[in-house]
Amino acid sequence: MATPVQTTNEPAISAEHLLRRFGNFTAVNDVSFRVEKGEIFGFLGPNGSGKTTVIKMLTGLLPLSGGSARVEGLDVGTESEAVREQIGYMSQNFSLYYDLTVMENLRFYGRIYGLEPARLKQRIKEIIELNGLAPYLNRLAAQLSGGWKQRLALGCAMLHQPKLLFLDEPTAGIDPVARRQLWDLLFELSGHGITFFVTTHYMDEAERCSHVAYIYYGKLIADGTPDSLRQLPDVQPAGTMRVEITAPEVTRALRLARHIPGIRSATIFGQSIHALVDESFDMESLRHQLGNHGIAVTEIRPLAPSLEDVFVELTYKHQALLEAASD
Repeated sequence: MATPVQTTNEPAISAEHLLRRFGNFTAVNDVSFRVEKGEIFGFLGPNGSGKTTVIKMLTGLLPLSGGSARVEGLDVGTESEAVREQIGYMSQNFSLYYDLTVMENLRFYGRIYGLEPARLKQRIKEIIELNGLAPYLNRLAAQLSGGWKQRLALGCAMLHQPKLLFLDEPTAGIDPVARRQLWDLLFELSGHGITFFVTTHYMDEAERCSHVAYIYYGKLIADGTPDSLRQLPDVQPAGTMRVEITAPEVTRALRLARHIPGIRSATIFGQSIHALVDESFDMESLRHQLGNHGIAVTEIRPLAPSLEDVFVELTYKHQALLEAASD
């Protein structure tokens, strides 16, 4: 997990009661959080929950309907142009020019950022070395794999040496090796004091972040370090414990387990079941009941909650609240 680098008392991002409406629809509702300098901040939530909208608000691309935000000490509402000079933004679609080569993309973006020729030349050299782009300088961006498009897009966003980088689902659709290589690069850059605001759907990536927030249909429902979120009462209420149940026919085993008294919630993780059960739950009874249906449990062991467990439990809770409010 990345270790935050503290350089001043001023946070990289301070958001207070953010509100964004589109007509009668509230896309972001009373969202507040703080991102310290040098952190890798993971921003998670289902599709349509407001992640990209929050990014566009913080980068000055969308006006705030309410609340306030400061980015690198600047007011987003009144100093949006100055904010954009201090940040980099890598969108979901990478924003590359596919009919230009890797080198031509770098030069084009450098000119967009207004870099003087000597500085641009030096920055391109540094980006090529840092992002490993040297073998592909004359290749059209359209001909790059997803992982290399991602590295090029990140390089373009870094040319003007921003203190803060917004990465909107940067690893969506790329292979596991490229994902890991990107995160290795983020850790290296974070160690030099660059702050990252990263949206992702991957729980293994969330586990790597120094700070995580979870937005659910416009409302922020979790905010903290991965370790602190695992200890939330909603995730593991008093009088309960988490267990991993390994058994064949895991889908059928799950369907049966959900009807056994004492099992509060259960879901599939890989080839096993993660379950929240009462502390007094009889594990041998579980073996017996599943065995009566021809399913032999091979192992039951205690389990610490993962971030995926955290977000599943919080989602279930807030789904129930929304359903109750609509009745």
